Amino acid sequence: MPAQLSALIPSGVSAALRAPTGASGGALSRRAADFTVWYLRVIALLNIVAVMSLPFRQEVDEHNNGRITLHLHRQHAHHSGQFFTPYLATAGLVSAALAIFFVLVMRRRKRAAWVVNLLLSAPLFVLYVLALTQPEYRAHAFNWVSAAVTGLFVAALLISRREFIAVGDPSNPKTALAVGAGGVLVTGGLGTLLVHATNKLPGATLPDEIAYTLLRGVSVGPLADHVTAVHAPRWADIIINLLLAAAFCLVLYAGFRSPRGRRLLSTEDETKLRCLLDKHGARDSLGYFALRRDKMAIFSPTGKSAVTYRVVGGVSLASGDPIGDPEAWPGAIDAWLTEARQHAWTPAVMGASEEAGTVYARHGLDALELGDEAIVDIADFTLEGRAMRVVRQAHNRVRRAGYTVRIRRHEDIPADEMALLMERADHWRDGATERGFSMALGRLGDPADGRCVMLECRDANDTPRALLSFVPWGEQGLSLDLMRRDRDSENGLMEFMVVELLLRAAELDVKRVSLNFAMFRSVFERGSRLGAGPVLRLWHATLTFFSRWWQIESLYRANAKYRPVWEPRYILFAKTSDLPRIGLASARAEGFLTVPPLPSFSRPKQAEDS
Repeated sequence: MPAQLSALIPSGVSAALRAPTGASGGALSRRAADFTVWYLRVIALLNIVAVMSLPFRQEVDEHNNGRITLHLHRQHAHHSGQFFTPYLATAGLVSAALAIFFVLVMRRRKRAAWVVNLLLSAPLFVLYVLALTQPEYRAHAFNWVSAAVTGLFVAALLISRREFIAVGDPSNPKTALAVGAGGVLVTGGLGTLLVHATNKLPGATLPDEIAYTLLRGVSVGPLADHVTAVHAPRWADIIINLLLAAAFCLVLYAGFRSPRGRRLLSTEDETKLRCLLDKHGARDSLGYFALRRDKMAIFSPTGKSAVTYRVVGGVSLASGDPIGDPEAWPGAIDAWLTEARQHAWTPAVMGASEEAGTVYARHGLDALELGDEAIVDIADFTLEGRAMRVVRQAHNRVRRAGYTVRIRRHEDIPADEMALLMERADHWRDGATERGFSMALGRLGDPADGRCVMLECRDANDTPRALLSFVPWGEQGLSLDLMRRDRDSENGLMEFMVVELLLRAAELDVKRVSLNFAMFRSVFERGSRLGAGPVLRLWHATLTFFSRWWQIESLYRANAKYRPVWEPRYILFAKTSDLPRIGLASARAEGFLTVPPLPSFSRPKQAEDS
């Protein structure tokens, strides 16, 4: 089957899928909505430029309502009049960050963002209109322009009100408040110390320095000049503004971050999923990974099928095939896509099989082949023959070195031994981040996972050296979940353990084993062959280059040595332009891209499987 499954989409389905729900105000409404986004983009850029290039004294005053009045004056001269600037133009990085945030959410047509912008800009426009009745403001054309631009923004909001229908994303206001309070204390303290060290005027009190710092955090203009006892260098003002802007960005991140590790799967939903897996778990080797507790589940109307997913950066990222009866898959997919449209999330699926990809394609999603899953049929596996010589030699070498493998179900391992295995798995982990989302369970030793299989490898001195953990794939299959080993152990240890499992699979009544996923396997397989085209060779060379850091080719080579059956896996998406965003969300979900964690006092309670 070709990689592009979109050929199976019935006429008109894709367009209907991508159309927003609810009423639309027509072309004028859409243009007005686009104008609000472009306005915020321009304002964000102007604020950044104003902060970074302020060689002359353009003075910006802030109104009590959080907006600004611009004063332009020359040194040692009388004020010629008072100016004010358009909505959100403060010559400050906090306003720039806020404008950028509004751009992101307004592009997704979030209703809450529309309401907040209207509540901020409409009263400001009224204030500007009232200000223009006063001679000191009315005399300057710049004020009329500022009022007109602000009024135009308000009018665009009102005209486009029917475009902003998306439900808000999950947020954590308590965490945001805690981070905000801590951020103000830290940045305020650092800024005050900087002001104290660089102040050019004598006699400033601590309250003066604190007030100057907080005002400088809002704007690098003249707002803080009202504190006459302090005069800091311009570079110090910019650093203070940067500090507060960074704290503000951290508040936004804390309030809307994707909850990696937090338990999102309810106990009731997990029970339903386990029932579906008991009936249909043999269909998909990745089915058991739907039980990750940092995923959410949405069920078909009949309850016979479900899609599991997590929202990362505005992307509703599902993984694997839907769980349950294939006849009920369309109902679960419809429910998932409907929720994505309601929240303006970008729908995407990572690692779907060809069967599921075909069903997703009928619902308007395009597909690209992501790679192949290595599946070993136990009945066909043998160490005999020239093709298996390397694996056979590695297995014999490690066995002669005295290594042994013990294979048990998790439920058969005593609690104290499991605790020791978990401790060693953490110790052997490569890096602090637990990677995996679509093809990893994200936990070890949970009593609910008793049917998982553990392989424990010990050396000749009976010292633990490595472990593998597999999750159930129906009644007679296993899927690789966890690989950990002591870095000082014998080379070829993982190959030895995998071969031991394949040779002794009958002990567990296992007939097939799913190993690692090989991304872009077909490129590595065909790119080096005679007759490969220039595009394929270039793509092969590019992936080979990046494999120096990300082990793309080595995973393929490691899997290929077992002579597996390769099962293609697909990425599903609504629009090609969404692929960079989906790729970034997938990298974050899998743990390849991480951000520093929040302070422990503000971090939400973690699930037991985190």
